[in-house]
Amino acid sequence: MTWRKTPPSLVALFDDVLPADPRVQRRSMFGYPCAFVHGNMFTGLHQDDLIVRLPEARRAALLAQEWRQFEPMPGRPMREYVVIPGELLDDLEEVRGVLGEALAFTAGLPPKGPKAPKPRAAAAAKPATAAAKPATAAAKPAPRARRGT
Repeated sequence: MTWRKTPPSLVALFDDVLPADPRVQRRSMFGYPCAFVHGNMFTGLHQDDLIVRLPEARRAALLAQEWRQFEPMPGRPMREYVVIPGELLDDLEEVRGVLGEALAFTAGLPPKGPKAPKPRAAAAAKPATAAAKPATAAAKPAPRARRGT
């Protein structure tokens, strides 16, 4: 599956409407610009869409209108996220208000810490320390024989 790049005009809009809050951290997700608070994503771009994370009751009300649930891949919805309709993107104050709601909701969620690094497959197959192996004389390789003597 190949994804389209976000149009530069939408990236510029995202930069313009993103809340100027010291808790907001910009990062990439799926290769697209996103914003996080306490390690949780609250808004971002995906192809031609601006997505926001909102509480269930607010999402239900918006989904009853022209909004839709965000699915980065067909059949794989990100349940807490909705797509802001394209025609609403011209109303900057409305978009800023929705992003403010998303920030407030997401800031109330438990913070996420940094993910622990995944163990490498080769490292996992080897014992972690020399103490894990029994120390025996037979474990040492035999000396090599010299050629030509």
